[in-house]
Amino acid sequence: MVQLSAVITFLLSTTGLASAFSPSLTSSHTRSVNGIVQTSSLQASNINDDNSAIFSSTSRRTLLTNAGLTATILGLPLTSQAATDNVVVVAGSTGQTGRRILERLAQSGSTVVVAGVRNVEKATKALGESSTVLRGAMVQKVEGVDVGKGVELRRLDVSDSTESLTAALSGANSLVIAVGFVPSNPLKMAQAAHEVDNIGTCKLIDAAKSAGIKKIVLVSSILTNGRAWGQEKSPGFQITNAFGNVLDEKLVAENYLRASGIDYTIVRPGGLKAKPPSGSLKISGEDTLNAGEISRDLVADVCVASLTDGKASNKVLEIIEDEGNEPRVFNGLNM
Repeated sequence: MVQLSAVITFLLSTTGLASAFSPSLTSSHTRSVNGIVQTSSLQASNINDDNSAIFSSTSRRTLLTNAGLTATILGLPLTSQAATDNVVVVAGSTGQTGRRILERLAQSGSTVVVAGVRNVEKATKALGESSTVLRGAMVQKVEGVDVGKGVELRRLDVSDSTESLTAALSGANSLVIAVGFVPSNPLKMAQAAHEVDNIGTCKLIDAAKSAGIKKIVLVSSILTNGRAWGQEKSPGFQITNAFGNVLDEKLVAENYLRASGIDYTIVRPGGLKAKPPSGSLKISGEDTLNAGEISRDLVADVCVASLTDGKASNKVLEIIEDEGNEPRVFNGLNM
């Protein structure tokens, strides 16, 4: 059988697509899912003195689409995407970051996506609508997700029992945890943060282990471990942790995931923006960033890439936007 990688090589040599990639290309990552060879090219336009990276790249979606067309034209066998066993559950799919992750996975065509939601009926309607919503103190614009194409909705509420959560994760091999309490009643914020960002998330990790999940990507926050490196008096730590001590609660869940034995990536974004990126993605090491903002779009891109990129295995990625550089098309991680 001629593999998809051979088709991509043919395309690069005959269609001029190679010119779309920068000479600064540094590495590539290839994996096989039920015979489908998936290759992602990774590059960095600049490496900063603090060992963080500013990324630039070109989307591989067009390349893979053209590869499929070329395989058809040449009569080459190409395994059906429907046969893939790559099943990803997104916990917190109706949240602003979760639904962006869900959308990207659904569009990939090579992944069976399960939207973990608290209420399936309400989520079916909510995910399909584009609207402006009020979440706590934030007003945000959200785009609709086509839940009819490769997306299955399942009840997944971190307040449920571990057994119920395990059942909701049945058949999946990867999990993205994008849950988080929504600030509302100031008298109950501490309780809500503890129940969702700590206890509920840890319970979900236990369920993932019981369900045989092989990879977990956890969306957390910069400064969760701020106390350990002298940042508890910093504005970022004090302002964020004022919401129910949420950074302390998230740190418990992070450490619980590290000790679980499951391959993990902890994504720690800066302040979240609902708008498209206005600067380049900056990825930094653990316990290095104490300020900065980032578009939820980029957070979703990093989470999806972390599911399959081996360089993100058992790593903590702190991410913000570098406002001094123009935004660029995301195409992977370089660490």
